[in-house]
Amino acid sequence: MTATRPNTPIANEGHFQSHYIPSTIDEQSEMLSALGIDNIDQLFADIPVEFRNPHLDLPAPLSELEIQQELGRMASKNRAMGSGPSFLGAGSYNHFIPSIIKSLITRGEFITAYTPYQAEASQGTLQVIYEFQTLICNLYGMEVANAGMYDGATSLAEAALMACRVTKREKVALADSISPAYIDVIRTYCQSQDIAVEIVDPSNPALGEETACLVLQYPNYFGYIEDLEALVDATHVQGALAVVSCDPTAMGMLQTPGHYGADIVTGDGQPLGIPVSYGGPYVGLFATKQEYIRQMPSRLSGRTIDKNGKTGYVLTLQTREQHIRRERATSNICTNEALYALASTIYMAAMGKQGMKQVAELCYHKSHYAAAQIASLPGYSLPIDKPFFQEFVVQCPSSPTDINKKLIDLNILGGLDVSEKIPDGMLLCVTEMNSKDDIDALVAALSELK
Repeated sequence: MTATRPNTPIANEGHFQSHYIPSTIDEQSEMLSALGIDNIDQLFADIPVEFRNPHLDLPAPLSELEIQQELGRMASKNRAMGSGPSFLGAGSYNHFIPSIIKSLITRGEFITAYTPYQAEASQGTLQVIYEFQTLICNLYGMEVANAGMYDGATSLAEAALMACRVTKREKVALADSISPAYIDVIRTYCQSQDIAVEIVDPSNPALGEETACLVLQYPNYFGYIEDLEALVDATHVQGALAVVSCDPTAMGMLQTPGHYGADIVTGDGQPLGIPVSYGGPYVGLFATKQEYIRQMPSRLSGRTIDKNGKTGYVLTLQTREQHIRRERATSNICTNEALYALASTIYMAAMGKQGMKQVAELCYHKSHYAAAQIASLPGYSLPIDKPFFQEFVVQCPSSPTDINKKLIDLNILGGLDVSEKIPDGMLLCVTEMNSKDDIDALVAALSELK
């Protein structure tokens, strides 16, 4: 169907002229008169004519049946995550997802989980958000957490901006051991606000008085565990904030960033019951100290008592959002991640402390078994001698990309090629989903690939 030009009358005076534009001809004329223009086309005068309605070379329309068949053919080209062992991590992790999660998040009450601005009609959603915030605080050892962040990368970037607001400084220091994708996103966020970004060696960060924060990853991008306590203390000596991007799964085994005095802790909620899904959509985690709550981005659900003395939930401290404070807002978050926040909440509640601990221990022990087996192969070695959680770097005898191509022929999804950081380096990830047989198959395959 072709939409009629907005300024082309198609009916009598006062009638709607399009199925897509809710204003009448009279209303449009009134608005145009107020603006001092003759037609709607004049509103787009700044856009070159060739870009206003470009020709789209689209194929002929298909029926619903034909579309389903075509999409099925396209989907069949993909390798399903469960079709064979996977050792790929680097930010998206293949963890077990309890079936209760899908059963609950697909209920009609949650399918359209829009931002719950009307508290009286959104008590269930607001309570879920409140429980999510509480669990994240417990997970990271922090005092307050928000809800509604996009993913791990943007949460970390928002944390860097928040640190600048708190300290009133305009430089952020990024450890060179955090994810390159995270670094790119932080640079993008900081560029428009004239905030300087420098990359530092976490073994000697050399922070200055102009530095707002030191940004760390725990475990780091290569899977290794840095001395978080020493780095946080060194950051505070310079009057800067310690910002930590933290893998939530690791919290089942490692000490929390809050224990070491971190000021802002972020993360990606994907390991908490969310499928890999080609990298998203996910949900971001964000927690901080109580003293910084008014500089925290996104929304916050609070628990209160109504006039009848009953427990109620409301969005609080909304003045951080752009729909109220405009350019003075602390965040430009414009969407709602409540559905995947719900998934993470169900995951943490279903697993419990013992379940989270068990998952973390399985990841730890299986990854260390794999690392030991691979390191014993001729031509393979572990170039980084540091403690790690579930990811580690293997130095290969040839190009990791070439090795991965051969592994996929054996229905094994290998690790990430990190040769730009470590010569012939492959970043491998082992989770609770990898059996001993899976690991042994990988080791056997690598022994033949040189």
